[in-house]
Amino acid sequence: MKDHLIFLTGKLAKISLEKVLSDISSKNKFTYEVLDIGVNVAALATIDIIIKKINLDSLKKGTKIVIPGRCRGDIEELTKFSGKECIRGPEELKDIPSFLGLQGKDLDLSKYDTKIIGEVTEAPNMTIGQIIKQANMYKKDGADIIDIGCLPSTKFPHLSETIQELKKQNFMVSVDSLDTNDLITGSKAGADFLLSLQEKSIWVMDKVDSIPVIIPDSPREEDNFHKLIDRLLKDNRQFIADSILEPINFGFTDSIVRYQKLRRKFPDIEVMIGIGNLTELTHADTAGMNALLFGIASELDINYALCTQVSEHCNKAIIEGNFARRIMYTTKTYSMPPKDISNKLLHLHERKPFPYNTDELKEMWSNVKDKNYRIYVNEDGIHVFNNKSFYTEKDATEFYQYLDIKNDDGHAYYLGMELAKAHIAFQLGKRYDQDEMLKWGCSVDISEDDMMRFKTAGHTMRKIKNSKSKK
Repeated sequence: MKDHLIFLTGKLAKISLEKVLSDISSKNKFTYEVLDIGVNVAALATIDIIIKKINLDSLKKGTKIVIPGRCRGDIEELTKFSGKECIRGPEELKDIPSFLGLQGKDLDLSKYDTKIIGEVTEAPNMTIGQIIKQANMYKKDGADIIDIGCLPSTKFPHLSETIQELKKQNFMVSVDSLDTNDLITGSKAGADFLLSLQEKSIWVMDKVDSIPVIIPDSPREEDNFHKLIDRLLKDNRQFIADSILEPINFGFTDSIVRYQKLRRKFPDIEVMIGIGNLTELTHADTAGMNALLFGIASELDINYALCTQVSEHCNKAIIEGNFARRIMYTTKTYSMPPKDISNKLLHLHERKPFPYNTDELKEMWSNVKDKNYRIYVNEDGIHVFNNKSFYTEKDATEFYQYLDIKNDDGHAYYLGMELAKAHIAFQLGKRYDQDEMLKWGCSVDISEDDMMRFKTAGHTMRKIKNSKSKK
């Protein structure tokens, strides 16, 4: 039996919504009807308004009710009132096809199978308090293990105390040093892991209880490294193997192949990959690199990834890795490519940046009855319109000559801020929504809008109001 969906909307969006639904209903095997809830702008409706205005008889045929995406209020109240399952739809009409297509899919991003080790570099030069503060930041961003990075020929008198304090605060801890004395000291203080041991320092395993990461004496000494692994397996020793990721132009491709060969030869051992040799030594945005490397980690069942945030352009490496591993785990589980799941790794661009073409915007304009300016962006440029005029420009500064904002400093400031955002969105191919911050993936922490409440003033107008209240 087909679902009969009832879409609630406002007067201005009704025609556009019906057009979108008519194009997809036959393909998605559902029937539908669109009900005008008695307001001009659907985004201004609340659950309380819908309950007051809607006729219950008009909902009888529906199996589900879809309300506007920006509609505020407790959707459970509408469910109780109507006796029907109610769903909050997408914010934009053009997103309805993908919204309906995802119904019924349980795409859970809470799971992952690659643990992130976040390295606190130059720890010997930091106080214990500074190390703890950085560890908490890394944990918040997704690190499972905090790596204490030691420095060559640098004393670290508070190493033991640092590890003990981290353990008191329930952190998993690793110690990263080329000095075996640091590794032994760290293990005695309670470190869970040691980075790293080579064949010449493998004797440390007899002195410690921590799990060591073993690496080859040289990345290209693959045969000797595999022999060392064979020996440790024969002795029933616990370890993690890292065949070393090398930088681009210094053997990067060969090092990826070595990870593949390592996993094929030893399918049951734990493996670690260090991300920093690619992200730190490549001046490119790190989100894409992390997506690719965690995709490789997913395919090769790599258990740990060491992430560093030394260079300024790598300052989001851990949170990017956190989302990358979740996306890769989920899409691997569903045997699908890592797309249409999350926007967290899309920092500069968008999957669907321009929901409306210019003809659709002009149709929308024909229904506008007030003087408030609407701003939209698509491939043709930036569009600004109200009941009197419709302007399109590719450069936001060109609107100055058109807009009727004389003697209204607050409105001028507001439009200037909004047009600046729209200009950036047009240049980069990003989604622009008036009164909303631009989305920058996980690189910028933007608080999620609370759909249970009325929407607060947009960021620009909020600051204008706050400044006025202080005077």
